[in-house]
Amino acid sequence: MTIAIVGGGIGGLTLALALHQVGIACRVYEAAPSWKPLGVGINLLPHAMRELTELGVGEALERVAVPTQEVVFCNRFGQLIRREPRGRTAGYAWPQLSIHRADLHEALLAAVNERLGLQAVVLGAKCTGLAQDEGGVMLSFAGGGPVRAQAAIGCDGIHSAVRRLLHPDEGPLSYQGINMWRGVTRAQPFLTGASMVIGGWLEVGKLVVYPIRDAIDGDGRQLLNWVAEIQSPRNVMQDWNLGGRLEDILPAFERWTFDWLDCAALLRAADLVLEYPMVDREPLPFWTRGRVTLLGDAAHPMYPRGSNGAGQAILDARTLAGCLKRERDAPAALKAYQAARLASAYAVVLANRDSGPDALLREVHRRTGDRPFARIEDVISEAEMLALADRYQRIAGFEREALERRASLG
Repeated sequence: MTIAIVGGGIGGLTLALALHQVGIACRVYEAAPSWKPLGVGINLLPHAMRELTELGVGEALERVAVPTQEVVFCNRFGQLIRREPRGRTAGYAWPQLSIHRADLHEALLAAVNERLGLQAVVLGAKCTGLAQDEGGVMLSFAGGGPVRAQAAIGCDGIHSAVRRLLHPDEGPLSYQGINMWRGVTRAQPFLTGASMVIGGWLEVGKLVVYPIRDAIDGDGRQLLNWVAEIQSPRNVMQDWNLGGRLEDILPAFERWTFDWLDCAALLRAADLVLEYPMVDREPLPFWTRGRVTLLGDAAHPMYPRGSNGAGQAILDARTLAGCLKRERDAPAALKAYQAARLASAYAVVLANRDSGPDALLREVHRRTGDRPFARIEDVISEAEMLALADRYQRIAGFEREALERRASLG
């Protein structure tokens, strides 16, 4: 059996490693003509790190990432709402990692090249069509000859060509009036040096900050990733590398100068600013048709809340490889994969639309009327805060005890 993987991003490369681990041949077809460092920072939660560790790349990732110790929620006045331990600090067997997307991709690609060989990834291969018969799938690529495989997996992102072939009448991306500006800044560590801060709320400006590279120079600075979110009618092009303008967001955060982090100075000192609308797609009734299925953002693009976009793609990849290991009839295995993943992935999509773990900030903003509080206990109880956190962990699949009990997906 040979599997054609359309798309060489995080999901596609993870799938290649997972298939190789269970003894199934595959090849990755990437539309880009060359690799370029894309995006900024992302987080890998313990459920994703469990899968990557079982694939043998966990140690390589830990060498280039920052192990997140805590998530700190605050209002726009710098008042702490809740400090929530994360990863091994919270008792997990696996860490939570904050990492530059390019470092994650580079580590996955290095593992694919080492284990599967340099011929396993084909660049400049833009998928333009596919046709199925009883024995396999024939894929067409712009500027190249056709390729035949026993199954084809669309891992080609939010603008997936494979998804369009399966669902040609699907509507546009869903935009709910929120834009994000993402950037990186070289700065001294703040709080623990391994803290993620989530502050404010969308109506007045929301900001997420966390380190993604440690000790980047002789002064002990870190590379800090930040994401500013503001309600906006601007629906800009869906392009992870579209340049953003600092002047569009700085007024909302000019007064965010706390004794533990000067957010305004952080934004002004940015090396890079990108702009991106917060978008997803409506859930599909199916991902699989015969010998073709979807994975990751091609299947379930979601709002980047809760650090789950890459994580859900990694869970997809390991689940699909496990299904193909147990069931060598490709159409049956792809159906089993869809049955295992579709409902749970879309539960995360819908939870992220409803603020995901950031619901705590929404509640504090609403109950205080966007004013400073005297005591957080007078605004929201510890039990309420814990219930909000636990609910999202259960939906997304990284509740600690359940994750440790679960059998390996591979």
